[in-house]
Amino acid sequence: HKIEVRNDNFFVRGYITTDDAGESYDMLFTGFNINRRWKSDEQWFQEYIETYAGATLSGATDSQAHAAARQVAETGRLEPGTQEFKQALSDVISLTDRSEGSKFADESKYTHVDANYNFGHLIDFAEIQVGGSYRRYNLNSLGTIYTDSQGSITYSEVGFFSQLQKKMDLSESVSLKLTGSLRYDKSELFDGFFSPRISAGFTINEDHNIRASVQSGFRNPTTQDLYIGLNTGVNLILVGSAPDNLDRYSDTYSVSESGQNLGVPANVEQTGRAAYENSYTLESVQAFGATGNPGLLEIANPDIVKPEKITSFEVGYRGKLNKTIIDMSIYYNQYKDFLANERVIVPLYGEVDDNSLSVAAIANGDILIYDTYTNTSAEVNAYGGSIGISTKVFGDFDLSGNYTFIQQDFNQEDDPGFRTNFNSPEHKVKASFGNTNVYDNFGFNVAWRWSDTYFWQASYGDGQIPSYNVVDAQVNYTIPKWKSQIKLGASNLLGDDYYTAFGTGFIGSMYYLSITFNNL
Repeated sequence: HKIEVRNDNFFVRGYITTDDAGESYDMLFTGFNINRRWKSDEQWFQEYIETYAGATLSGATDSQAHAAARQVAETGRLEPGTQEFKQALSDVISLTDRSEGSKFADESKYTHVDANYNFGHLIDFAEIQVGGSYRRYNLNSLGTIYTDSQGSITYSEVGFFSQLQKKMDLSESVSLKLTGSLRYDKSELFDGFFSPRISAGFTINEDHNIRASVQSGFRNPTTQDLYIGLNTGVNLILVGSAPDNLDRYSDTYSVSESGQNLGVPANVEQTGRAAYENSYTLESVQAFGATGNPGLLEIANPDIVKPEKITSFEVGYRGKLNKTIIDMSIYYNQYKDFLANERVIVPLYGEVDDNSLSVAAIANGDILIYDTYTNTSAEVNAYGGSIGISTKVFGDFDLSGNYTFIQQDFNQEDDPGFRTNFNSPEHKVKASFGNTNVYDNFGFNVAWRWSDTYFWQASYGDGQIPSYNVVDAQVNYTIPKWKSQIKLGASNLLGDDYYTAFGTGFIGSMYYLSITFNNL
């Protein structure tokens, strides 16, 4: 919902964005809890162990004993397609408690208000603008995503900015435009900070423009970075690192018999704070597992998350040469406190700062794996550029193409456990060819898109995103007297399904017919 008041010199607007999880559910916990409606975990394991032990005592091999134990333990299991299975599925995906169900609930929302005033009509020296914004988050997932099972979580952030722009005519054909701005932002969870920006545009004969800028900016941690509390069901727990979030995520975990022999209770309670204050690095635990040398264990204890800052340098050119337009730019970004994840290992008992009990917990497998939300002290940079060319060929046909390159500069050895989640292809290309009126109000356009292979990282999973080629096509017919146009087209005309993010569905083809009235 949005409301806005504006004229040529100012605007004030406010809007509310709300979430609705609808019928979303967790597939893993759906499978777990459908099985548990048929038979409890305790009963299943008891039947399995008793059958396995009896088979081995009778001389069966390991694989034979395993097959026999599975057959006994799974007798009567609910089968997909049966009415009993369908009913269990329906019941499970309607409940939000992970011990019984798998439904996601999310009625989160945020309210945003911003305003801007341009003093250009009052001041001749330069164009001066001032503005501000306010945003308030209200997280409400009933504990299925965030740590809000006891009530919604709220926090807010505010920002103010001022911009000055001055255009100077150096001659009849040459002009220079300078822009400077300063912004201040403050979240109630973090210290406030300033982000200045300055840019210059140099124009010659209106056909050639050279631009350069130095900008600073920031990226606040997301609501997930701050307040998620989610057991993924695959031995990975996600816990956001807002200070008031660390103790809200809490659960009870079983200790192995070897751990109980050390005097540890059979069940221990642990909060998300352990991930940030009592953890080992994943790599060092793997090294310990391979060598048995506890001296290789390294304390992780990642810092709680804070805003990421960036300084960006860019130079670009846009020019017109006869029928050809060229637009190109290059940039270099320097990051400070780059936001991303670090996976850590937390022992169920013992302290990581020189405590042999924690080493025993690692050896006994009494551990939890957490995905933490933090910042790296390592140097992270990115650079890239793009070039686009459009021209007329064969008289009045439009031909255009652009190429984009981006490269992250990060040495993994500087922070082995850190995951940047950069998630961007190194190379992308797009080209198009067409004519809106090739003959008697008929026109067409054909476009081709290509993206390079790249590796995707995220808290929910990692995977390769394959390269893809996509062809889009469209024909159109213009009706001048009606000021209207008819379009018939297809996106991904060749029908080669592709995806652009790990864990998402395939993107197929879309065919469309549109009629636009009174729009010429």
